[in-house]
Amino acid sequence: MVVQQYRDGGGARAVRALAVAGVIAVTAGCFGGDGKSGASDGSGRRSVAADRPLDLLGQAADVLVEAGGAETRTSMETAAGGTRVTIRAQGAYDFRRQMGRLKVVLPEDAAGADGHRPIIELLAPGALYMKNRGAGVPDDKWVRIDTTTLKDGNLLTGGVTDPMAAAELLRGAADVTYAGKSELAGVTVHHYRGVADLGRAARAASPQSRGALSAAAKGFSMDAVPFDAYLDEEGRLRKVRHRFTFSSEGAEVSVVSTLLLYGFGLPVTVTLPDEDAIYTGEIRQG
Repeated sequence: MVVQQYRDGGGARAVRALAVAGVIAVTAGCFGGDGKSGASDGSGRRSVAADRPLDLLGQAADVLVEAGGAETRTSMETAAGGTRVTIRAQGAYDFRRQMGRLKVVLPEDAAGADGHRPIIELLAPGALYMKNRGAGVPDDKWVRIDTTTLKDGNLLTGGVTDPMAAAELLRGAADVTYAGKSELAGVTVHHYRGVADLGRAARAASPQSRGALSAAAKGFSMDAVPFDAYLDEEGRLRKVRHRFTFSSEGAEVSVVSTLLLYGFGLPVTVTLPDEDAIYTGEIRQG
């Protein structure tokens, strides 16, 4: 299991576990957007996008909270044993409640057989719920994980970087450069490149995100997380790519996680499972 492999120690072992489980791939291409350009009248902070990047990135999570819900696609990519592994997910996320529902699709060969059912994940402050996990978990049961106990704060464990955590990481941005204006799925975006500090991001994060990010700040071997972020004219985060690096057992392993957001204003309903639907038995690794 991805979670147990990570918690048993070692970034390299964690990434190998992700590869076995089929974790997610990062795609640089454009996914579908909501078609709105969000053009500014030139009077707001978007008109000086290149002049105040730290302010804009530090406010990105707050702007998403104001936007409410959004559709999301994620991807995560790593290489283990010379094999590049990609996992993709799609769903919706409510930034006000910090809750989301995603369907995680495993690579066909990563699970050892074709046609492996997608894993359904529910994201909530401090918790991750997984269904169709396999590994001895009954089909009608959910696995619940306390993300504040994970060494990565669930930035990687579930094969999906929590969208709010991805945005909160930008609160720790430093060494930021403005890389220019471009289009993403027909929407004008401003591209920023920099490095986020996990400890700084955890200290500045919202109370709901602080526990998981603080765990990540303690558990990662490297606090520096390079990123590329793309904000639209309304200051909303449209795309962010983080590059996480682990140093373990003499080897450096990198995982690239990409988040895309679109369809802002979408009503998002997430219902967490009842206690009797939570699996409490032993979970096989694999």
